[in-house]
Amino acid sequence: MTNYSHQLEEAITRDVTAALAEDVGAGDLTASLVAANARGVASVITRVDGVLAGQAWFVRAFIELDPDAEVFWHANDGDTIVAGQPLCEINGNARAMLTAERTALNFLQTLSAVATKTATYVNAVIGSNAKILDTRKTIPGLRMALKYAVRAGGGFNHRIGLFDGILIKENHIMAAGGIKPALAAAYRLVAHQAAADTVIEIEVENLAQLAEALDCNAKLILIDNFSPDQMREAVTITKGRAELEASGGVNLSTVAATAETGVNRISIGGLTKDIHALDLSMRFHLHSPHH
Repeated sequence: MTNYSHQLEEAITRDVTAALAEDVGAGDLTASLVAANARGVASVITRVDGVLAGQAWFVRAFIELDPDAEVFWHANDGDTIVAGQPLCEINGNARAMLTAERTALNFLQTLSAVATKTATYVNAVIGSNAKILDTRKTIPGLRMALKYAVRAGGGFNHRIGLFDGILIKENHIMAAGGIKPALAAAYRLVAHQAAADTVIEIEVENLAQLAEALDCNAKLILIDNFSPDQMREAVTITKGRAELEASGGVNLSTVAATAETGVNRISIGGLTKDIHALDLSMRFHLHSPHH
């Protein structure tokens, strides 16, 4: 957990620094029209219902440009928010706030969109034993941020990247010479690296491959593009000897039926790649001067 927290902190800093550099470049020309010492206050509201995520990225955008900026929240990441609801207030240097505004909102609206979409899938399978998982189909450079948002929406993370889990897919099986040699190589690799907790998962495309994977002692099997009937049969064949993960073409209209087949996990690329940003609005005012 400490390692995850550390990775997340690094990602927040890296993401926001890169986004500000992209936007600000040599300097914000428009913000320079405002007096350098002017102070401002702003509020952010949501124009649509959703689930909030991305507070740390939002705050970081302001703090990086004004270390004394303050953000006061009315909701937490993972909370359901409703149209018209105030989300937060920001106090700080006016120039810095105006410069950070777009970057901060870009993170908040994108990550909230992922959390919102994830929550709709999680709610659709309530009552089943299936977990909703993300994939590596993420916006380049924002992997940790998007996977954080999936968690905020009640979903679970698949591996973060190629370095923290083994997923043997169709092309790996082909290159390794089959399911049995591919799994054997994976078990050897994990034993050699003394990483007994490394997850090994293998993808199968039909029931014959499923039976072969089970014979090779696979404990996590991805059943790719199976029909609901095939999934039910796969659950029957497996008899709890391995966890089954359904993937491929799952959408909001099919996810409940997929969960009802008895699979343990459902992974959905659309959680992080087919998203519609939440409509958020920031309203700014100058602080009245004190006399």
